[in-house]
Amino acid sequence: MNEILTPAEMYRADALTIAAEISEAALIERAGRAVAEEIVRRYGARKTVVLAGPGNNGKDGLVACRNLQSWGWPAAVSDDLSGAGLIIDALYGAGLNREFPAGLAAQVRAAGVPVVSIDVPSGLDGLTGQPRGAAIQADLTVTFFRKKPAHLLYPGRALCGEVVVADIGIPASVLTDIIPRLQENKRPGLRPLPPDTHKFRRGHAIVWSGPELATGAARLSARAAAASGAGLVSLAGSAAALAVHAAHVSSIMLKAVDHDDALRSVLGDPRVTAICIGPAAGVTNATRKMVLRILRSTAAVVLDADALTVFADDPTELFRAIAMRTPATVLTPHEGEFRRLFGSAQPAGESKVSRARDAARLSGAIVLYKGPDTVIAHPDGRAIINGNGTPKLAVAGSGDVLAGLITGLLSQGMDAFEAAAAGAWLHADAAQRCVRPIAEDLVAAL
Repeated sequence: MNEILTPAEMYRADALTIAAEISEAALIERAGRAVAEEIVRRYGARKTVVLAGPGNNGKDGLVACRNLQSWGWPAAVSDDLSGAGLIIDALYGAGLNREFPAGLAAQVRAAGVPVVSIDVPSGLDGLTGQPRGAAIQADLTVTFFRKKPAHLLYPGRALCGEVVVADIGIPASVLTDIIPRLQENKRPGLRPLPPDTHKFRRGHAIVWSGPELATGAARLSARAAAASGAGLVSLAGSAAALAVHAAHVSSIMLKAVDHDDALRSVLGDPRVTAICIGPAAGVTNATRKMVLRILRSTAAVVLDADALTVFADDPTELFRAIAMRTPATVLTPHEGEFRRLFGSAQPAGESKVSRARDAARLSGAIVLYKGPDTVIAHPDGRAIINGNGTPKLAVAGSGDVLAGLITGLLSQGMDAFEAAAAGAWLHADAAQRCVRPIAEDLVAAL
């Protein structure tokens, strides 16, 4: 039940259900009752004002009101919020296509009472998660059948409050016709270790080091790769950098790469299954050349941080190199890096999901577009929104840990799209289990 439906796909799900088995009136009755039940579960009886709009969202609100009244609640449909103890926002649903008045949103906010929104908070674009003009801030949002993008994409995720997905009888079989291409990330299932395995069968991950005074980021990545379960993890770089690493690591191997023969030996080793480059690598011509050399290897590759920024002046060079290879490539940009590679222009009405999908198609890589609402996109159009993000990840080194974690999962043979999604979920879960983590805490929590 991890599918996410766009407003258009939800409209299709309703239509297929109505055509096959359940009338529209019955769906509205079930939706309104579900809203009323969720309210009763959370709140004591109090004066409840229902703001009802002209469409089916408003009809859901009317049914919720009627059910509450039948259970003894002082509920009424009105636009007068004076004395209200709870507000049901049934004005507009996820398919809103007009600007929502700021004055009305402010009036609801000024009431200072709990707000329960039906489908999405009114004013919120269900596809993009962006307010259309203004939007109501909800404490609870009750939606139906499946979540919509706005429930997971910021700022919509914050505006929705708690999100409950109610079952109103729409059968899962309608998804066979709809074929959703968007999902919510889920806890990954990691493969069990065969009893006769050995370290090379579990994968060999290499993390490229920055110079001697910038080794920490790569070390975090290497430790995260090891924590993912990779059989071997090596740090590769200059002898001067490795001398620093040697004072900090034990189980992680060190590979000096100070000349071409050493580089060919490392990149040509068929036992190397995944390589990460970028964390504190330096925005230099040397990093640019190294990225291009690594992309000619047979290993899966994760490009992060400086390995992305170094191509800001000519992203097509990077994309051409990715197009020439068969093994997987994963890009892990944060907002600034994403804009450097893919441009800052955001067409009106376009969502983060759309931008990530466009970037994946353009680059030919799996794109993990970081943020509180991380989106993972595949060049074929599939996308995943990570829903367990936390502000605890807003700390130096956090991205280095994520890059290393994904590299470690790739080294063990996990599909690249799945590895990026699994890395995002596990990374956020590790942070959730800490109080106020620094990057090293995330590795320990993994």
